[in-house]
Amino acid sequence: MSSPRRRILVTSALPYANGPIHLGHMLEYIQTDIWVRYQRLRGHVCLYVCADDAHGTPIMLRAIEEGITPETLIERVGREHRADFADFAIGVDNYHTTHSEENRTLANHIFERLRSGGYIVTHVIPRPYDPVEEMFLPDRYIRGECPVCGAQDQYGDSCEVCGSTYSPAELKNPRSVISGAKPVERDSEQFFVKLSEFTAMLKRWLGGGHGEISGRDSIAAVHPPVQPEIANKLQEWFGAGLKDWDISRNAPYFGFEIPGAPGKYFYVWLDAPIGYMASFRNLCDKNPELDFDEFWGPQSDAELYHFIGKDIAYFHTLFWPAQLYAGGFRTPSAVFVHGFLTVDGQKMSKSRGTFIKARTYLEHLNPEYLRYYFACKLGAGIDDIDLSLEDFGQRVNSDLVGKVVNIASRCAGFINKRFDGKLSESLEAPELFRSFAERGESIAADYEARAFGKAMREVMALADQANQYIDEKKPWVKAKEPGRESEVHLVCTAALNLFKTLLIYLKPVVPLTVAKAEVFLGTGPLHWSQVGEPLLGTRINAFEPLMVRVEQESIDAMLAASSEALPPDGAGSGTGPGRENYLARDPIAPTITHDEFTKVDLRVAQITSAEAVDGADKLLRLVLDVGGQTRRVLAGIKGAYRPEDLIGRKTVVVANLVPRKMRFGVSEGMILAAGPGGSDLWLLSLDEGAHPGMRIK
Repeated sequence: MSSPRRRILVTSALPYANGPIHLGHMLEYIQTDIWVRYQRLRGHVCLYVCADDAHGTPIMLRAIEEGITPETLIERVGREHRADFADFAIGVDNYHTTHSEENRTLANHIFERLRSGGYIVTHVIPRPYDPVEEMFLPDRYIRGECPVCGAQDQYGDSCEVCGSTYSPAELKNPRSVISGAKPVERDSEQFFVKLSEFTAMLKRWLGGGHGEISGRDSIAAVHPPVQPEIANKLQEWFGAGLKDWDISRNAPYFGFEIPGAPGKYFYVWLDAPIGYMASFRNLCDKNPELDFDEFWGPQSDAELYHFIGKDIAYFHTLFWPAQLYAGGFRTPSAVFVHGFLTVDGQKMSKSRGTFIKARTYLEHLNPEYLRYYFACKLGAGIDDIDLSLEDFGQRVNSDLVGKVVNIASRCAGFINKRFDGKLSESLEAPELFRSFAERGESIAADYEARAFGKAMREVMALADQANQYIDEKKPWVKAKEPGRESEVHLVCTAALNLFKTLLIYLKPVVPLTVAKAEVFLGTGPLHWSQVGEPLLGTRINAFEPLMVRVEQESIDAMLAASSEALPPDGAGSGTGPGRENYLARDPIAPTITHDEFTKVDLRVAQITSAEAVDGADKLLRLVLDVGGQTRRVLAGIKGAYRPEDLIGRKTVVVANLVPRKMRFGVSEGMILAAGPGGSDLWLLSLDEGAHPGMRIK
């Protein structure tokens, strides 16, 4: 008997719109997509929405570095994200952005409900302030030395070297990225949510007692609101007492201005999860058959699930349910948390080539290799997942190619060549086929519980049985013996029916391969309800390879393409510094107009500090006095100059370049030098009459 048709809304965490998707991101989206596809395959209504998280200081900084507006940046990155997800067969029903009118309207609504409910308070707190530019500084507009590991040129909120998080006040030798001045603290009034007021409500939700909000008590029996590890962490937070949550930021900030509070903006973590609702609202506007309140209203009996990483569990299990409750909406049925991705047992690394972008992977390997491998590794817990590249190739080749696809390739030729592509009218091994179908409910339960690894083991055990059946029946031997044609027909028909059953079980994981197999079998789209229905007397099409083996060369090429390209120490080929050779290696750039050249602002600068950059072969970090303004510049002149010899020297700097984020920090200009590189580089010499800040014309 079929189970009641469910209505389910699913989301994944929103990728940040300042950079590309990488395989760490893909772990979550693949996990979500597999679960969504399984629910659809079972006949349930399962909608999947996502969006780009498009607000916050990093977006502003990235846009400044590229010399474009934040809107231009997030539009471009959004297109790239959509393309990556589409090519990985991530079947979202709607992909939107948090920088949308739907999100602004919903964020304002929730804020007003929080305020009218008495949950908003203001506190005057110290904030970093730039005394030169006379402006408050977002955390990422401050850089300095990490208070934990001592790494230089780190952001005011986190270290990119050791991963530590901290406040700007803890940063050593902090400076404003705007003026270079040392920030001071100034009092600033900010908005806070009294999160402690929601303690009782959050405990009820944690205990599964969210029927008063979601309208569906039975959901908790299927999926507890959070996993045990997260529930234990929540109890720790409750025990320590929930603190007021700062939800505002001062300008400059890319986001939504708070109604009635000029110069104050919603902190990105207030409006980011509201992006789930905004994306669904956008979908409803495009599809009049959908009703927003049926999924988000306080009496909704639909199911709502969020797939997220464990690093953002705090926001999704405390702030988010509280926001929804205060806003008059239903709370999540459950929040599914997963662990991080490591590659070959270590954090992803650019230098090792294991920080792999989704697009780089797609340029070298079949996306369904990764979908299957992640499925083999994923369970219902929050443990980290390791992508072992050696195991990756071996497992895909052994399981998908060697076991599953092999069944069809071994039997299709006999059906097509000897029986005009028509399957037999009866089933030779009905008990074996029935045993395959009976495993469906167990495999379905594994999918439902997100125990994908267990499901894949069960499927591959069945694939082994199918291949064993073929080995025992030996149709290639029977085909050579007179009078045994009918046996060959029956055996190959039975094997292809076992293959069809495996396709249904694997369809959530490798939908593209299954789609090709559906064409081969002539079945049309397969559904879970067809598990027990054999194909008899129907025609199949010519078999074409459904999947090829993973080749080590492709993996190596992907790693090579992912390796961080480090500049060479010298100019290259050892042909010497002669002008002819140099110009041959470095031809003159295309001509520019006089108007274009006059935009370049060349200024005299005096070097006040110079030091080597840890880990860099050719870079020096220079601090320049440009007529009362400070510039910090990364210059590739280490092979030609000792740092101590540069202090006090005057040089020329391109002063109006957009700051550029490099591997070893942000460079706020460019000094002029000539030569082929390495030790053959020369700074311009300036006479005593040149003073810092003087413009060169």
